[in-house]
Amino acid sequence: MKGRVEVYCGQGKGKTSSALGHCIKAAGQGKQVIIVQFLKGKDTEEISFIRRLEPEIQLFSFEKYDQHYMDLTPEQKKEQEHFIGNGLCYTKKVIDTRQCDVLVLDEVLGLLDLGLLSEKELVSLVAGRDEELEVIMTGRSLPDSLKDWVDDIYCISTIKES
Repeated sequence: MKGRVEVYCGQGKGKTSSALGHCIKAAGQGKQVIIVQFLKGKDTEEISFIRRLEPEIQLFSFEKYDQHYMDLTPEQKKEQEHFIGNGLCYTKKVIDTRQCDVLVLDEVLGLLDLGLLSEKELVSLVAGRDEELEVIMTGRSLPDSLKDWVDDIYCISTIKES
């Protein structure tokens, strides 16, 4: 089956969890999965759980601080942007060397929102993939200009939260 580009977006909680569910299913089918996380901070519940799924599912987080990017000082943000750049370079290497069957770019759409990555750069990054590679991107919003470029878009919203 030809690889697809999927997006999990929306204001609700559960985008990363939905992508992780997809990863578990793929790993169960014998596929190699790599998750690259951006903007999450170092200390999340998902990270400790995902670590238990290695080596079938590998997680790479390029975070220096425990806090989310938006909670950092201007100096910390500048330093974190360097780590984000490293994460994007690593992502390109994974795509170029065909290291996995499924690649999750967790919160990569948030990089667009913050102006840390352009739409053109994102398209260029993922467009160079092998036709078999499945890419899943998460984030709050997907720009309209990218909607025709992806295969499937799943919008996650909160109906009620107490």
